[in-house]
Amino acid sequence: MGIIWILLMVISIGMMMFADPAGILSAMTASVNESLLLCVKMCGVYCVWLGFIKIMEEINALKAVGNLLRPLIEKLFGSVSPKAKDYLVVNISANLIGVANAATPTAIKAIGEMDKGDVKMTRGMAMLFVINSTGIELLPSTVMSMRAAAGSVSPADILLPSFIVNVVTTALGILLVCLLYKKDVDKRASKSGELNVSTPLKGRRA
Repeated sequence: MGIIWILLMVISIGMMMFADPAGILSAMTASVNESLLLCVKMCGVYCVWLGFIKIMEEINALKAVGNLLRPLIEKLFGSVSPKAKDYLVVNISANLIGVANAATPTAIKAIGEMDKGDVKMTRGMAMLFVINSTGIELLPSTVMSMRAAAGSVSPADILLPSFIVNVVTTALGILLVCLLYKKDVDKRASKSGELNVSTPLKGRRA
């Protein structure tokens, strides 16, 4: 990822050197200022929602949410450890309120709990990756805050379109993961059956 950002930066500076050499320094300075200003504005949003999640954790509300989400978690991710379930609850909750950056650390910890040391990614790990990429957001607070910071008159206009798109992409992602892993399981079962048929029984004589 670092190499990609370096390449993008080098290409951008190279293009500006040909298009507007005098504007390179001013453009870089303006971009840094805008980035810092956006970070400060976003900091307030994250403080509110991360504080909300922490309060829920302290009053054991996340356990209640976990009990509600347990059937869904077991259906999507299969059999996982209780600790992994806790991380999944926080991850899904953070995604629902639109603070995806806060959901990332818990997703990493959940995958660490689900990792069984195999080289191949498990179905639960793949499902978590897909859901975090397409995550359903009931309240896309991050995007709404960015729109408000950019001067949008009504930053909440994206609520319904965003929800519809997220539901469709998440459903499609879940379906594809289920189909691909089912196909993989069927293929391995078929190979195992062929090996059992072709292996001669020891000690058996006609």
